[in-house]
Amino acid sequence: MERKIKYAIIGCGSFGGMHIEALLQTKDIEIVGLCDVHKEFAEEKNEKYALNAACFSDYNEMLENIEADIVVVATADHAHKDATVAALKAGFNVMCEKPMALRSDDCREMLLAEKESGKLLMVGQVCRFTPAFVRAKQIVESGILGDIFFAEGEYAHDYATIPGVDKWRMHPDREPILGGGCHSIDLLRWLIGDPVEVTAYSNRMVLKDWPISDATIGIMKWENGTIGKIFTSIGCKRDYTMRTCLYGTKGTLIFDNTSPEMSLYLEKSAEGAPFAGGIIYGNGSERTMAHRIKVEINNHNLPGEHKAFRDAVICGKSLVMTGLEGAKTVAVCSAVIESAKTGNSVKVNYDFGV
Repeated sequence: MERKIKYAIIGCGSFGGMHIEALLQTKDIEIVGLCDVHKEFAEEKNEKYALNAACFSDYNEMLENIEADIVVVATADHAHKDATVAALKAGFNVMCEKPMALRSDDCREMLLAEKESGKLLMVGQVCRFTPAFVRAKQIVESGILGDIFFAEGEYAHDYATIPGVDKWRMHPDREPILGGGCHSIDLLRWLIGDPVEVTAYSNRMVLKDWPISDATIGIMKWENGTIGKIFTSIGCKRDYTMRTCLYGTKGTLIFDNTSPEMSLYLEKSAEGAPFAGGIIYGNGSERTMAHRIKVEINNHNLPGEHKAFRDAVICGKSLVMTGLEGAKTVAVCSAVIESAKTGNSVKVNYDFGV
């Protein structure tokens, strides 16, 4: 019988709990260590899930006293860098929650630690495992949309009553376009490539007692001429969503992470093309047909994310959501933040010197 894959978790708040629940869906794992600056959180999770794990308040102490294959970093965003670097230097593979860090310089330090350790670093951009978004990737790669000429994404999530433990979502360096909007930016990067320039604007008209913007838009440009827009709001009064629209020369695709179907618009002459098996045909315009594609709702597919990392760590399979991919997403977010603050267009710097 093969041995179980051993995990330790740094950060045992709500996200740490979600990771524990995802891991427990797999029989071949064992959680051996739990750490949180509020040690009672680790102890509560240990008791709730009957883990029999060692509990700590200092992750350096935990890293010195456990044997594990993978360390999950699920701390507040501003603590990602230090915990990840420490775990890598201690010889552990690391899955770090998104965003990878709050600054590109921190990402560079994390990538260097990964390189020097010889271990793997994965960033938890979980949207890459959301069923609708995986389906969107397949549709884009099929070519049925033609060339994408405009793309827009949004991250809308009302934070008014959820500042987080110790108000971590209110950290002055955690601009919403980075803390939450990184999901939408990473999704566009994954679907259509890396934007090269951004122009952005932000304001704070809802959460006026927060030290960060509560709404940001970023206008982006790609090397091939594609243009796009990202919108993030943490004060909006609406249901949580990450809605994305891709406009191609042959069709349009509209989808999000909380709906049971996505909409594909094609010319009527194309209605026999390749997704007929999964499409319910609906009404469209005089020249187009609206295709409704049924998808599973699973907007935080952490089990899928963890499986991908285990396959890379244990089986040597290629890793899609690498540390470098996480760093590139932070680079775009950072350019948006800089543009909004300076009023100037900003070239995205993807050079991490590693």
